Amino acid sequence: MFSGTFTALITPFKNGEVDVEALEALVEFQISGGVSGLVPCGTTGESPTLSEAEDRIVIETVVRVSAGRVPVIAGTGSNSTDMAIKYTKMAEGVGADGSLQVSPYYNKPTQDGLYAHFTTVAENTDLPVVIYNIPGRTGVTVEPETMARLAEIPNIVATKDSTLSMASAAETKRLSGEDFDLLSGDDPVTLPIIALGGTGAVAVASNIAPRAYSEMVNAALGGDFARARELHYDLLRLFGALSTETNPIPVKTAASILGLCSDEMRLPMQPMSGENLDRLRRDLEELSHLLPTPEEVR
Repeated sequence: MFSGTFTALITPFKNGEVDVEALEALVEFQISGGVSGLVPCGTTGESPTLSEAEDRIVIETVVRVSAGRVPVIAGTGSNSTDMAIKYTKMAEGVGADGSLQVSPYYNKPTQDGLYAHFTTVAENTDLPVVIYNIPGRTGVTVEPETMARLAEIPNIVATKDSTLSMASAAETKRLSGEDFDLLSGDDPVTLPIIALGGTGAVAVASNIAPRAYSEMVNAALGGDFARARELHYDLLRLFGALSTETNPIPVKTAASILGLCSDEMRLPMQPMSGENLDRLRRDLEELSHLLPTPEEVR
């Protein structure tokens, strides 16, 4: 169901509020750059710091501006099952095409608890559900066997795999079957995951390099792994440049340098400074062939 490059959108801020105008421009920039879909209100969108009203503003804006040209998978997960259901119903009501459900963080449920959480959310929406498996942030892993059980639920259709384990991703794909989409959740492993049978990525770097990232993914999905590898190695330094500090600090700073939005963030996130900022500027200059021209940004 979900194939290609899905950009995990940054959330632009201005004077402490969501910058709707900048968000509208970001959506247009992404679609013109050839991405396959958009994922607002995820980790990269600083979702832990957004209020319920801001979540609605962001999702509504992305749905409105994309206007059906690409699917919108809204981040509506929570470590409270009731809140996850509430946010998912909100996203469904404003026209989202899917829901990204992160594993409950901090409470660290058992595998049976994870299964019960995700199935309860899925039972309360008609949206296709993508399970976001990111143990480095949540403290809990959805094991391949549990993912396979979840794949039997009709509207649980995919996983965003951020385990950084190719063995786990492969086992998830093997157990869950061909009809269950495996999406990379970490840019450096997108190509390997597609080689394992994955269908694309929920990507960070595509915020600033949508065209190059989409070309890599599309080449791999089309079976042209020689071209995909060439692009992967070209993008690899960009992936590294965007991981010098915690996501989304570097990518939002890079977007600001390129003129896509401001670098304003919500505490506890702070804009880059000092040596890391200087390094990022140098990297962006040297990688300009992967990045949009000033005309494309405007």
